Amino acid sequence: MPDFPHPDRTPAWRRFVKRHPMASFFTSAITLSWIAWTPYILSDHGLGLADIEIPGLWSQLLLMLPGAYLGPIFSAFLVTAAADGREGLRVWAGRLLKWRINWRWYALSLLGVPAALILCGIPFSGGDVQVPPLVVLAAYIPGLVLQFLTTGIAEEPGWRDFALPRMQPYFGPLLGTVILGVIWGIWHLPLFMTEWGGFPNVTWAQPVEFVVSCVAISVVMTWVFNRTGESLPIAILLHASVNNFMSIVLSFLFPSIGDSHAAAGHVVLLAFGLAACALIAATRGRLGYDPAAAVPRKAEAAPEDARGTGTGAPA
Repeated sequence: MPDFPHPDRTPAWRRFVKRHPMASFFTSAITLSWIAWTPYILSDHGLGLADIEIPGLWSQLLLMLPGAYLGPIFSAFLVTAAADGREGLRVWAGRLLKWRINWRWYALSLLGVPAALILCGIPFSGGDVQVPPLVVLAAYIPGLVLQFLTTGIAEEPGWRDFALPRMQPYFGPLLGTVILGVIWGIWHLPLFMTEWGGFPNVTWAQPVEFVVSCVAISVVMTWVFNRTGESLPIAILLHASVNNFMSIVLSFLFPSIGDSHAAAGHVVLLAFGLAACALIAATRGRLGYDPAAAVPRKAEAAPEDARGTGTGAPA
């Protein structure tokens, strides 16, 4: 009897995901988040087309955060499970457990980020710099924990844990980071139609500046991610540190900036723009990437020529 090949009964959607994991992830992350953010955008916290209003911080926790969780982290889980199976999920989740790294990286995230933002906030302060009230300083650590468990956990398992390790071998660390930063920034754009982005006092330049800032922050985060052996907790902590300082301390430290989203955006762009330029120059664009040290992905079957585009000694 001839040995006829067995038909492939894998569902068509799963075959597509296995062939195109990055396209599947980015499409899913953006689509799911934007759909989930629709009530927030239409509410009284946004365009005002729906009679929905939740006081205080609860508006972002209940209306914005579900979209963040439903987008990057949930999409990364789904695509990893479909494309790489259990072994892929083990590798993906394993990066979240990489806590044991040099204390200097924790210092960079916890102290270096606020220091850089303070220094870069001075040029926009008009000389008006004040010590924040004790209640603000007391809220800093709880706020950092909240940012870590909410925004950081919702986003970074997708952007840095899932996407970055796949993009660096194909595009190289610098181009891969720029592409990822642009997509990361675009993912946020609907939020500029809400209070989160300063609506209705938003100019066309602010979303553009924000996307550029996302690219600059991504350069720093790629370098940190690569140099720490792909430690996701440090990437999350760095992300949380930026958000926490900007939302809790900045307006009290620099009263002239206050609640100006435009001025706050300038501070972030200056701080991370300078850091990104310095890192690109110092590492010659390699951003600490070492292909030999990267965590292997069982289901990734990149051609040899594609794998070679991201080579370079770590810096």
